[in-house]
Amino acid sequence: MFRLGADLKVYLHREPIDFRPGINSLAVLVQETMALDPFAPAVFASCNRRRDRVKLLFFDRSGFVLILKRLTEDKFRWPRREVPVVILTTEQLHWILDGIDIDAMIRHPVRQYQIAG
Repeated sequence: MFRLGADLKVYLHREPIDFRPGINSLAVLVQETMALDPFAPAVFASCNRRRDRVKLLFFDRSGFVLILKRLTEDKFRWPRREVPVVILTTEQLHWILDGIDIDAMIRHPVRQYQIAG
C-alpha cells in the first residue's frame, strides 16, 4: 500500500460524484465546486454513490496523479459531516482507505502542560 506524506492537506468532496470523468474534470471539480486550487500541495478525495470506489487526485511537480481504489464487497465509511468539503490529515485518509469510520473514533484532546508532574 502506498503512503502519502504527513505534510499534505487532504480535502474530501463529501457528496458522491460521477466516476466516468477523468483527471481534467476532477481538477475542474476541485477548482469550481470545492473552491480550491488543484495545483496546491494537497490530495483531493471523492467517492461514488455506492461508496465502493474512491478517487484521489493530486498534482506532482510535473503533472496530475489519479489513484482509484475499488472495493469488491465492502463500502467506504465516508464522513457524515454536513459541510461540502471535509478537511482531514493524511492519517485519517489512510484510515478511511483501510475501512475505518473516522466519525466513530474519538481521540484524546491535545494537552498543553506548563509543569511536569
